[in-house]
Amino acid sequence: MSKKKQSIFITVLMFFCSIPFYSQMKQDALVLYNNGKYAESVAVCEQELAENPNRIESYVVMCWSLVRNKQYSEAEQRATDGLKISPYDLRLIEILGEARYYLGKNNGAMEQFQRYVSSAPESGSRVGTAYYYMGEIYIRQARYQHADISLTAAVKKEPLLDFWWVRLGYAREMAKNYYEAANAYDEALRLNPASVEADRGRTRVSSKIQ
Repeated sequence: MSKKKQSIFITVLMFFCSIPFYSQMKQDALVLYNNGKYAESVAVCEQELAENPNRIESYVVMCWSLVRNKQYSEAEQRATDGLKISPYDLRLIEILGEARYYLGKNNGAMEQFQRYVSSAPESGSRVGTAYYYMGEIYIRQARYQHADISLTAAVKKEPLLDFWWVRLGYAREMAKNYYEAANAYDEALRLNPASVEADRGRTRVSSKIQ
């Protein structure tokens, strides 16, 4: 084989070998997110968006990663950018709610969570989470009956999260619904007998019931 043909062959070979590597790079963001490597996931998404500014999947994974990395302002901005491209993307609507929740923007967060639960199917993966955050916002606002309703919906969706039951117990306790609060704290303790918050809450409401 002549040197020229050999050079062409090597160039073509390198090109085809690079294709699977490049394709793998394009899929890495979600893998990195699932492995808890949030900063690396964001970097991959930024690279993808530099190549294709309308790639919604990159916005979604980036925002998930930013929130988990506690970069809430950045998550709010990037989710807002993504919704300009795809205004009805439920994933971006929900994660924007989370970002605003952590920024203390209660009204803005509530608006996004309500949009999400009103549009998402009953089987939506973040419906329970959205109700949980709504309940926490109502607790912040001392609207404990509303918090009870939202957190009850949350634990119906995901009944195995003991901390959600603790928060439901707290909302009911603050609303002076002591028997119902005791039931929620009892469920939290059933799921996690080591829960200090549930144990303390159960002790408090027990003294009110007697």
